[in-house]
Amino acid sequence: MTKPSPQRQLAAMAAGGLACLTPWVTSPVALVLGAAIALAMGNPEEEKTKRFSKLFLSIAVVGLGAGMDLGVIAKVGAAGVGYTFIGLALTIAAGFALARLFKTERDTGILITVGTAICGGSAIAAVAPAIDAKAKSISVAMGTVFLLNAAALIAFPFIGHALHLTEHQFGLWAALAIHDTSSVVGATMQYGAEALQTGTTVKLARALWILPVSLIAGYIFAGKGKRKFPWFILGFIVMAAIFSALPHLHFVAEIIVTFSKRLLVVTLYLIGLSLTRETLKAAGAGAFLLGVCLWVLSAVGSLAAIMGGYIH
Repeated sequence: MTKPSPQRQLAAMAAGGLACLTPWVTSPVALVLGAAIALAMGNPEEEKTKRFSKLFLSIAVVGLGAGMDLGVIAKVGAAGVGYTFIGLALTIAAGFALARLFKTERDTGILITVGTAICGGSAIAAVAPAIDAKAKSISVAMGTVFLLNAAALIAFPFIGHALHLTEHQFGLWAALAIHDTSSVVGATMQYGAEALQTGTTVKLARALWILPVSLIAGYIFAGKGKRKFPWFILGFIVMAAIFSALPHLHFVAEIIVTFSKRLLVVTLYLIGLSLTRETLKAAGAGAFLLGVCLWVLSAVGSLAAIMGGYIH
């Protein structure tokens, strides 16, 4: 099969991007559209799409803070300290045990584990330099997390409706069991406004654990390198504080949130464009098996705790 010219590839990518600006393209559709174009035609600008997806995600999440109540964020964060710590500890312990069982390369196992325990790609990006992870390990971990994120974005709303989860329950479950913030927001957006607020708030409160986990990982594994902190967490909190203190600017907040939701759809499209054949090959069978098993354990365990009333 003849490979399409770069001009045709870019034209297809541009057409898909323009479609994502319309209200008819939802989060999962955008993700699938991007992946379909990348797998069918390739992506000659993979590095640029990855860079812009990270930038747009940060901007979108910060903008979504305009629709959040800072008091709610503080309450959720404080209320969730106990189950968050227990969940992180159990996931990390299970991840290390499974990595040994599947004979996964050390750094790859660590990155997949922290990515599952905290917040996917952001956690991997923060911990990788702390443990001096090689580029191959980072690529495999990112590829694995990306594939599971794509599956969660599509499957979670379906499962939530099948189990008759309330919006609050679904938001909690998505925040605890879906890797990346982008997919948490994408999945909860489909479920309802309350699910979106709960999921985003809980996920971002959970993401604050990136800093201590990356520092501990660097200390234990004697890694060197510059630690990265996802600044969008601080931006989200600042935005929420501004509009919590100025409730009369509610109409401005609505405009910002609407723009941010559409930007998130575009972001998911760009993330889909990163799913090239090379990414699929890089994921690897052993690492992917570790990621799937750990994700299933986390998803089933958190869902059982939520439905049992232990997490609320």
